[in-house]
Amino acid sequence: MSDEIVPHFHNDPGVAVIEIGAKKFMCVGATPPFDHPHVFCDMGDDDEYVCPYCSTLYRYNASLVPGAARPEQCELHDNPV
Repeated sequence: MSDEIVPHFHNDPGVAVIEIGAKKFMCVGATPPFDHPHVFCDMGDDDEYVCPYCSTLYRYNASLVPGAARPEQCELHDNPV
């Protein structure tokens, strides 16, 4: 079992780009109960990732801590199970 905490992000504000401080994360689309299937995303060597469900563009920003996002309201702090 992994001890790694995977941050979760959503796009309730409907922004074009969400900058995040992690290359491995979960996209939930919108906050529950309007979420899509929770997608594990891994940017690998890339700095951008487009969610296959909601088409949100995530961009890696090394100046942010792993669970942080810009805009901040796109961080999901109560990670759904």
